[in-house]
Amino acid sequence: MDLEAYAQLDATALAELVVRKEVTARELAACVVEGVARVNPTLNAVVEVFAERAEALDDTVPPGPFGGVPTMLKDLFHGEAGSACGNGSRLSSGWVAPTDGVFTARIRAAGLVNLGRTTTSEFGIMGTTETLAVGRTCSPWSAGHMAGGSSGGAAAVVGAGLVPVASASDGGGSIRIPASACGVVGLKPSRGRVTWGPHIAEALVGWAVHFFMTRSVRDCATLLDCLSGPESGDPFVIAPPDRPFAAEIGAPPGRLRVAWCCDPWSGDPVDPQVADATRATAKLLEDLGHDVEPARPEFAWEPFLQAMVDVWSADNAHTIDGFARFIGREPGPDTLEASTLAAVEYGRTVSAGQLLDALGQANVLARIMGAFFQRFDVLLTPTLGRLPMPLGVYDPTASADLREVFTSWAALESFCPAFNATGQPAISLPLHQSVEGLPIGMQLVGASGGESVLLRVAAQLEQALPWAGRRPPIHVTRPPVG
Repeated sequence: MDLEAYAQLDATALAELVVRKEVTARELAACVVEGVARVNPTLNAVVEVFAERAEALDDTVPPGPFGGVPTMLKDLFHGEAGSACGNGSRLSSGWVAPTDGVFTARIRAAGLVNLGRTTTSEFGIMGTTETLAVGRTCSPWSAGHMAGGSSGGAAAVVGAGLVPVASASDGGGSIRIPASACGVVGLKPSRGRVTWGPHIAEALVGWAVHFFMTRSVRDCATLLDCLSGPESGDPFVIAPPDRPFAAEIGAPPGRLRVAWCCDPWSGDPVDPQVADATRATAKLLEDLGHDVEPARPEFAWEPFLQAMVDVWSADNAHTIDGFARFIGREPGPDTLEASTLAAVEYGRTVSAGQLLDALGQANVLARIMGAFFQRFDVLLTPTLGRLPMPLGVYDPTASADLREVFTSWAALESFCPAFNATGQPAISLPLHQSVEGLPIGMQLVGASGGESVLLRVAAQLEQALPWAGRRPPIHVTRPPVG
């Protein structure tokens, strides 16, 4: 199989070819290795490619719905025993993950073959993937623009055709931000849908989830079937779907009550092209038979901003300090970026009372959203309030406290983090492009546990406004940039 044929297909289609023995897992893996050599010098999205694994594969048909299909893991506590794990940081240089996580075991059970590690912002904090440890990751759509973060490498490798799906995580938009910047599908599942076991009960006090970047909605649905479900000892068990998530693809979504808005809760102005794209999506949903009206849940941004700062800082101080002790290293200016170190230093001062106040703000927000989603089935917003930012806006050597960082990026990112605090599912779809050729993602949000509704309407939009035929300038089927 050549790169042209490989890159046209999503994971479902590739798996079907493997089952029919029209292609082998080894041949697919060879496409990945060739593609990395072609585009990664520009993209800088792959920390390490496992060429030896590709060569070791044979012609057998692996079990699982994605048997033999290649993937890559986000290089942030990825949970694959025996593999190096850099966490986007000099602090982690050379560290090897000692044990598997349930998430990684389920990826393997689905038949996916991990062939590499993708870039991340340092310890997953920033909304752009530009690190002192690994460098800058760009969008496949522009060598001069951000891939987003923290799962920037995952979105970039999927968007550039290297792999059809790649693992990702999201504590404040880290799946949806790069999905929008790279023109791919990014689902943040409901809290508790995909276990963090056995090493973590709830990451980032329940605000963070992990899942995958995909090119198609059907891959997203089947992956959710493969990866969701509780593990023994999980702190709570979310209600399972009425039927497999894959069964929602092509199913009539019904006449949904859809609210839409394009004004960020932070009060920042939205980019006119982003606003126009949101209005066009609302009109499309209306044309598809849904009841659509402008409306949004109202909440105070500043108290929520402070809650974000306290939760993120306290959690990162605990995580990074504990990790540093475990590996026998010292967090400091020689091992951490300036803003990361500032967040850790502030996080060490956050009291139990401050953290409980922050969780109280999350509860207030959850009640507001709960009432809103009694009236509506889906909320439509832009994923990002602005077009993807140029590389270099974020300076990893510049010291700034986390509140300053979050405030400076609010115009871009403020549609995302509220739904981490509430635990609701949200998906970014690559429905539009700017006049400059940059992708514009649209975010659909559902009630807690409402992935089935989101997948039905997402599949409907994918059919009405397909994106599968788009090829970015940085792609495995195109000549190398520069």
